[in-house]
Amino acid sequence: MTAPATKTAESSIVEVRNLVKHFPVDGSDDVVQAVDNVSFDIVAGETLGLVGESGCGKSTVGRCLLRLIEPTSGDVLFEGNNIVGLPNKQMQGLRREMQIIFQDPYASLNPRLSVRSIVSEPLKIHRIGSKAEQNDRVVDLLQKVGLDPKYADRYPHEFSGGQRQRIGIARALALNPKLVICDEPVSALDVSVQAQVVNLLQDLQQEFGLTYLFISHGLAVVEHISDRVAVMYLGKIVEICMAEELYEHPLHPYTKALLSAIPIPDPTKRRDRIVLTGDVPTPINPPSGCRFRTRCPIAIDECSAVDPELRQIRPGHFAACIRVEGYNNATAPQKVETTTAELA
Repeated sequence: MTAPATKTAESSIVEVRNLVKHFPVDGSDDVVQAVDNVSFDIVAGETLGLVGESGCGKSTVGRCLLRLIEPTSGDVLFEGNNIVGLPNKQMQGLRREMQIIFQDPYASLNPRLSVRSIVSEPLKIHRIGSKAEQNDRVVDLLQKVGLDPKYADRYPHEFSGGQRQRIGIARALALNPKLVICDEPVSALDVSVQAQVVNLLQDLQQEFGLTYLFISHGLAVVEHISDRVAVMYLGKIVEICMAEELYEHPLHPYTKALLSAIPIPDPTKRRDRIVLTGDVPTPINPPSGCRFRTRCPIAIDECSAVDPELRQIRPGHFAACIRVEGYNNATAPQKVETTTAELA
């Protein structure tokens, strides 16, 4: 299956093809189908938001992209090179180009290391620069993320949550990467601090030409930072398109339900909520056909027999639902040249 994208493949820095990740269940032949046949592209310089409920597999996708966990099957192409199955020595060289910002800024920082050691550690591992040059790099990075370099010899517990996340961002940028996986980087922070960190990420993206995969369950945050958004449910992508298009014209019933839950910052206005019934099915034994059908308000009998693929319903707008108008007549997913202005 060809992955949906908004530009030609030549401009894609990451191409994910039929990615699968299953985790074995101890003492059983069953597997947890965390990610099941996921395909998408990330265009160089853009931010692709990946959203969905907790447990849908979005963080697993991000870690598979970096091979922090090994995919069960499928391909991950970084700048045209398939990194799945690469020897560790070759993979280590590629890690200079691919970094991650973790969700919990305290758990991801070694409490026994000072900030200076944490930020300079990637430089030491890859043997970049002398000790003096590494210290200069630490000072520069701390300034870039809004921290005073005079605190470089302090330890993580001496900083607030927002400051610790800035340290994590500085560490991720130490090697001048091209791709940064942002794995729910603001979900553990206060709302006011979330805005500061998101704005910082956007500023750094413009300054360094970074490409982001921004993973989050906060749709309001994703709308603010993303160029395109992919929606995941129970291990599969069910909708993907430009952010503006998704928030104004969602097609998949799951996307509509998620968007209806976003609070409106005006007490005089009310949003029509779409309340989903039932619990999220287990990824060990997902429903037949469409995985969302057991909670879908518009499901029909055919949904239990048909596992819908992502199909292009509008230019650059892909959805996996047989009830979406135009789905049955839609062409198979294909790459198209689409701009935000054309989708407005």
